[in-house]
Amino acid sequence: MRFPLFVDAVARRAELRPEQAAAISRAVLRTVAERVRAGEADDLAAQFPDDLSAYLTGPADAGRPDTFGPLEFLRRVAERAGVEPATAQVGVRAVFATLRETVTVGEFQDLVAQLPESFTRGVDRSPPRRYDE
Repeated sequence: MRFPLFVDAVARRAELRPEQAAAISRAVLRTVAERVRAGEADDLAAQFPDDLSAYLTGPADAGRPDTFGPLEFLRRVAERAGVEPATAQVGVRAVFATLRETVTVGEFQDLVAQLPESFTRGVDRSPPRRYDE
């Protein structure tokens, strides 16, 4: 999924303007890259085209994630995106929901396994249903 389509999905889910959805999407992906092992960020990035994978650059200390909690995650996203924390929270949920539908089931499960459940609260962790069901 190209970045404009990803942003459109986030904007619709969170009822945000496209510019806000884009800023929040970039901020979430960058913050996720800091929070998970570098190998996981690389695995996730491998499932995206270059315009999305560029935001998943891992931490400088490869392999050693920063272990901050959900409040710090939201603070970083809000600061990077230039939005209020409440807007960031809605946007984070929308980004995770869009990731769930964008990457493989196994990759999404690997990602959420490295995050506290509170990071993805409100996002269905089960595999998305097939379109023909």
